[in-house]
Amino acid sequence: MDHRAEVAEFLRTRRDRITPEQVGVIGGGRRRVPGLRREEVAMLTGVSVEYYARMERGDLAGVSAEVLASLARALRLDEAEIDHLDALARAAGPPPPRRRRSTTRPTVSPALQRFLDAVIGAPMWVRDRRLDFIAANPLGRALYAPVLAEPANRGNTARFTFLDPASRLFFPDWERNADEVAATLRTYAGQSPRDKRLTGLIGELVTRSDAFGSRWARHDVRHHRDGIKRIHHPAVGDLELSYTAMDLPATPEWFVFAFTAEPGSPTEERLRLLGSLAVSDRSAGGVPDHH
Repeated sequence: MDHRAEVAEFLRTRRDRITPEQVGVIGGGRRRVPGLRREEVAMLTGVSVEYYARMERGDLAGVSAEVLASLARALRLDEAEIDHLDALARAAGPPPPRRRRSTTRPTVSPALQRFLDAVIGAPMWVRDRRLDFIAANPLGRALYAPVLAEPANRGNTARFTFLDPASRLFFPDWERNADEVAATLRTYAGQSPRDKRLTGLIGELVTRSDAFGSRWARHDVRHHRDGIKRIHHPAVGDLELSYTAMDLPATPEWFVFAFTAEPGSPTEERLRLLGSLAVSDRSAGGVPDHH
């Protein structure tokens, strides 16, 4: 991805969404832009028009933390957007010292798998920044069986969402889920601009999915920490699950997601049924491990 273009489009799309009235800018006559003008953002940020124009051309090299914070306030960025702007600014600086990288990818330790398997009543799974499935407990594997069943998805939830028609049945809130997947990938791309596997995945999705391409062009970002996930599971029906994300400090590229149901709800009952089916499938050599 072209870093300057990333910066330029992110700032332009944030500027376009703000009306003059929202930030107390009065007058200005007929406007040719949907949101604020560059000079208005410069004024609100406290920099010259030339300096802001340089930033919006994609050059964040040497921009101070104070100016970035002022720009974030001017553009009314939320927490995820502020972090994304900071990541873009870091990427504009000199590259970090090259460290010898291991040629082997991280593997799931027996201790991590035991931890996952010890959780009986809640689906748990681990994924990386590319949204690749890494590991799960039996209930987590059963929950995401439709994602894992199709070899073309390669255990990747973004491919499943945008390239597999089954995703529109699996995710009843498909539009919102698709928005979140694209925004999550945009966030990770800002944090890891030199990740060739991640940029390769994004290029594949832009090329093969108009639905992803249109969302990618919005430059939306988000923190994927907690929320509600609605799933229509082919084996047990509709599920409404709360999820929480947890970091794995030993493997910073990986994240654990735990799903829970409201006590006494139909979802809790259906999760128990799914757990019983998962035990039967394991006994019969059913859904395979993907780690």
